[in-house]
Amino acid sequence: MKEVRLGECGLSYAVVSIMGPQSSGKSTLLNHLFGTNFREMDAFRGRSQTTKGIWLAKAQNIEPCTLVMDLEGTDGRERGEDDTAFEKQSALFALAVSDIVLINMWCHDIGREQAANKPLLKTVFQVMMRLFSPRKTTLLFVIRDKSRTPLENLEPILREDIQKIWDSVPKPHAHKETPLSEFFDVQVVALSSYEEKEELFKQQVSDLRDRFQHSIAPGGLAGDRRGVVPASGFSFSSQQFWKVIKENKDLDLPAHKVMVATVRCEEIGNEKVASFTADEEWQQFEEAVQHDYCPGFGKKISSLLDRCLSEYDMEAIYFDEGVRSSKRQQLESKLLQLVNPAYQSLMGHLRTKTLEAFKESFDKALEKEGFAAAARDCTQTFLEKFDKGSEDAAIQQVNWDTSKVKDKLKRDIEAHVASVRATKLSEVCAKYEAQLTKALAEPVEALLDSASEDTWPAIRKLLERETKAAVIGLESAVTSFELDEATEKELLMKLEKHGKSVVESKAKEEAGRVLIRMKDRFSTLFSRDADSMPRVWTGKEDIKAITKTARSASMKLLSTMAAIRLEEDGDNIENTLSLALVDAGRPGTTDRSIQLSDPLASSSWERVPEEKTLITPVQCKNLWRQFKAETEYTVTQAIAAQEANKRNNNWLPPPWALAAMAILGFNEFMTLLRNPLYLLVIFVVYLVGKAIWVQSEIGREFQHGFLPAILSLSTKFVPTIMNILKRLADEGQRPAAAPERQREMELQPKSTRNGSSYSNVTSAGSSSVTTSEIGPEYSSPVAQ
Repeated sequence: MKEVRLGECGLSYAVVSIMGPQSSGKSTLLNHLFGTNFREMDAFRGRSQTTKGIWLAKAQNIEPCTLVMDLEGTDGRERGEDDTAFEKQSALFALAVSDIVLINMWCHDIGREQAANKPLLKTVFQVMMRLFSPRKTTLLFVIRDKSRTPLENLEPILREDIQKIWDSVPKPHAHKETPLSEFFDVQVVALSSYEEKEELFKQQVSDLRDRFQHSIAPGGLAGDRRGVVPASGFSFSSQQFWKVIKENKDLDLPAHKVMVATVRCEEIGNEKVASFTADEEWQQFEEAVQHDYCPGFGKKISSLLDRCLSEYDMEAIYFDEGVRSSKRQQLESKLLQLVNPAYQSLMGHLRTKTLEAFKESFDKALEKEGFAAAARDCTQTFLEKFDKGSEDAAIQQVNWDTSKVKDKLKRDIEAHVASVRATKLSEVCAKYEAQLTKALAEPVEALLDSASEDTWPAIRKLLERETKAAVIGLESAVTSFELDEATEKELLMKLEKHGKSVVESKAKEEAGRVLIRMKDRFSTLFSRDADSMPRVWTGKEDIKAITKTARSASMKLLSTMAAIRLEEDGDNIENTLSLALVDAGRPGTTDRSIQLSDPLASSSWERVPEEKTLITPVQCKNLWRQFKAETEYTVTQAIAAQEANKRNNNWLPPPWALAAMAILGFNEFMTLLRNPLYLLVIFVVYLVGKAIWVQSEIGREFQHGFLPAILSLSTKFVPTIMNILKRLADEGQRPAAAPERQREMELQPKSTRNGSSYSNVTSAGSSSVTTSEIGPEYSSPVAQ
C-alpha cells in the first residue's frame, strides 16, 4: 500500500483475482494482461507448482488503480490433503475482496462431466454461501487454448454447466430459489494458445486489457460496488478477512465494512490528534496562555481545528457514513479536550486581568465621584470588556459556557467593592468616632471631677449634643455609598453607642481614681477658704464644720462616680451614702437598729442595673474607710496648728505670775533704779537678743515643734551672731556719710522721705509681715 500509495485512491480502485487449476497459465495471463511480474512456470522443467499462496501486485497503466491477486492453483499435488481446505479459504478470500474474479479454464474441459474446473466452481459457489449479504461479483471465465469451435457455441454450454453446478450446491433456506444472477455477473472470453499462436494471444489479451480500463465506472466490468472498502482501509480489511477465514467462520460483509470503517476512522482520528498536538502554532498558543491572555486565541484555534477536521473528512470520506460521523464527533471531542485546558487558562487570565484593571479604574473613579456610582459604572464597563474578551476567545466548533467564569468575576468584583466599601466606611466611621471621642473625653472628665448634682444631667446634655452633631455628619458622609436603610441605621446606632461607650469608659477610668479625687477635693475644701486662699488656722475657725463640709463634698463625688446615669432614672445612691457614711458619725445616729441594717452591706445599688454600676456599695464603704484614714492626719495637723497658734499669740504669763514677779522682784527693781548702768546693760542685752530673735526667726521655728526648732536654731546661732557683728562694723566705718544723707533726705518731699525712712527702718530692723502655712508672722515692735 505504501509503495503504490493506495491510501490516496479513496474508492477509486479495483481488485482483480484469478483462480484456476495448477499450471493453467494464470500467472502468464496476468503478466501479459496487467503488466505484472508474477513468477511463471518453466515449461522445460516440467509441470509443477509455481505460485504458492496469494500474491498481490498493481496493474500497470490501467486506470483507476487496479490490484491484481494471483492465487495458488487448485488440484495441486504439492499440498496433498490440505489442498481442499486452502482452496476454499483462498476462494472465499478472493470473493470477499475482489471486484472481478477471473476463472482460468481449458477449452477442452467445456462440456465434460469430470472437468478440472467443476470442483473449482463448486468451491466458489459453496464459499459464496458463507458471505452474509454478499455483493455481486463479476465472474469472468477465460477459456484458454480456444479451438476452432466458435465462442458463440461454447458459451451456452459453459453457462449450462455453471447453472447445473449452482443448482447442485446446497444453499441456505433464504437462498433456495435465488438465481445465480443475483450473486454473479457471468461473462465469458476466449484466448488462443500462448505457445502456438503467441501473437494472436497477445492481441486478444490487449483487447481484453481495454475492458479493464475504468472498470469501476457505471456499466464497467467491476459491476456492483456497494461493499467496497476505502483504499486506506484495504490492508486492515484484508487482514481481518483472512483472520476470520482462518478461524473457519462465516464472513459478514456489512458488519466487516462497519468494523473496517470503525478501525480506520479511529486511526485517522488518532493521526489527526497527534498532528494537532505536534503543530507548532498550537504549541506556541498552549505555552503562551499559561502565562498571559492571548488576543485572537479563538479565531486561530478555530482555524487549526477546522483544518484538522477537514483533513479527517477528506481521508475518511469513503468510509461508512454513520461510522465516519461518529468518529468525527469523537475526534472533535478529543481535540476540544486538548484545547479546553488552554481555553480555561485563557479565561482565567482574562478574568484576572479584567479584575486588576477594574481595581485600578475603581480607585481612580473614587477620586471623582461617589462610591456607589463609581462601583456601578466600573462594574458595568469591565463586565462588558470581559464579554468582548470572551467573544474573542470563543471557538467556533464549540459553544463553551463562560457564565461560571463571568459569575466568578462578578463575585470577585463584588467582594472587592465590598472590601473597599467596608474600608471606606470604617475610615469614615473612625473619623467621626475620633471627633466624638475628642468632643466628649475631656469635658466628661472635667464634669466628673466637679461632681455636683448637675454632673450627669450635664453629661447627658453634652452627649446628646455631640452625638447628634456626629450622627448628622456621618449621615451626610455615607450618602454617596447608597446604603440600605438597615445598614445606615446600624452605622448611626454604632456611632451613638460609641459616644456612650466613651462616656462609660471615661466614667470607669475616673471611678478607678475616685479615692485620689476624693482626697484632692477634701484637701482643696479643707485647706482653702471660700476665696481659694490658703486657710490660716488662727484659732477662730470651726475645724469640725469645715471637715464635715469637705467630707460631704467628697461623699458627693463618690456618689457621682458610683454609677453611670446616662438615662434619667432616679436613684438614691447619694442619700444612701450620706446616711451610711456622713450621718453615721453623729451622736444621735448610733442606734442599734441602724447598725444592724447597714445599707452598704450589698453588692448592688437599688434601681441601678449591674452593668451601670461602677462602684458597689461594699466598695464605697471600703473606699470611705480608707479615705477617712488618709485624711485624718490632715485634720489632726490642722487642730495642732490651731493650738500652736493660740499658744504663740499669748506671750504674757498669767496674772498670778505677774503679781508674784512684782512682789518677789521689788528688791531687784530698786537696785536697777539706784544704779542706772544696770539698766543700760539690760537694754543693750535686750536689743541684741531681739536682733538675734528676728534674724533667726525663732518664733517661726518653734511653730514646727520644740525639737525641730532647737536643732534648726543650733545651726543658725553662730552665723546670726557673726552677721550682726559684721553689720555693726560696717556702720562704724561710714560716720561721714550720715550728714550728707540727712541733707538729701531734707531735700526730698515729705511723703517720699517718710516712705524711704519707713523702708530703711523696716529693712534695718527685720522683716515685715510674712505668710506661712499656719498664719502671718509679725516683726518686732521695736523695729517698727
